[in-house]
Amino acid sequence: CFPLMIRQPIQRSTQIVLGISAVIVVLIFYTFISYRQHKTNPDDTTIPTWHQLSDGIQKIVTPHYRTGERWLIVDGKASTIRLFIGLGIGITGAVFVGMLMGCFSVCEAAFAPVLSLAAKVPPTAILAVFFVLVGTDIKMYIAMITFGMLPSLSLAIYLSVKQVPDELIYKSYTLGASHFEVAWNIILRHILPNIIDSIRLQLGPAMVYLIAAEMLCSDAGMGYRIRLQSRLLNMDIVYPYLAALAGFGFGMDYTLQRIKAWLCPWFLLKK
Repeated sequence: CFPLMIRQPIQRSTQIVLGISAVIVVLIFYTFISYRQHKTNPDDTTIPTWHQLSDGIQKIVTPHYRTGERWLIVDGKASTIRLFIGLGIGITGAVFVGMLMGCFSVCEAAFAPVLSLAAKVPPTAILAVFFVLVGTDIKMYIAMITFGMLPSLSLAIYLSVKQVPDELIYKSYTLGASHFEVAWNIILRHILPNIIDSIRLQLGPAMVYLIAAEMLCSDAGMGYRIRLQSRLLNMDIVYPYLAALAGFGFGMDYTLQRIKAWLCPWFLLKK
């Protein structure tokens, strides 16, 4: 029998110890795999040793001998700009459309079927369409991210609006609130924690769409560098790039959690 009941909380110190232990186990496992691989083939580059990874990190953070550019800075800047613009447009559009569908039945009938269908289409499968419509510059990456996240995020927000108790809405109208005041002061504030959580879930897919697009047609960016170095089997550079992406995604997720705690303290107290 498992010692804990379902959903029984554990101490904060135990959470930290378990989390650190899991990371240590992964690092030990990687060290073992790398050691075994290099024992068989000392020149192997597919699973680099820690020393090789250190050399790779030094390569990407020091100026290149020909261009003078720091690869990680140049690629990180290019990908970050594309990602944030795409996220900004996608989130803004999704909140607007999702609120409209959840608040007004006419908008629900008009938009819900189209968005439900669009949410099932993988953005990477229609890259050729984006090439034709918007070209291969920054507009294409923004379109990929926006199309990838807007339908599913709109539907998530729409479903959250539907879960707002009718009593809150009716009482607001009874007190003389307008449509805008009900939507802004009651519904939006009530579902704001759900919106932030839905955005957190969209970060990973948005980064996937961006990296996939950069791998196909880009001269800078994280995806471009990963594709280029993967072809040369320079995994000592690829793995640090993957670690940088993971760290960036984790930082974004943590930031959104802190924003939710700051904007919605009542939600944490309710839990």
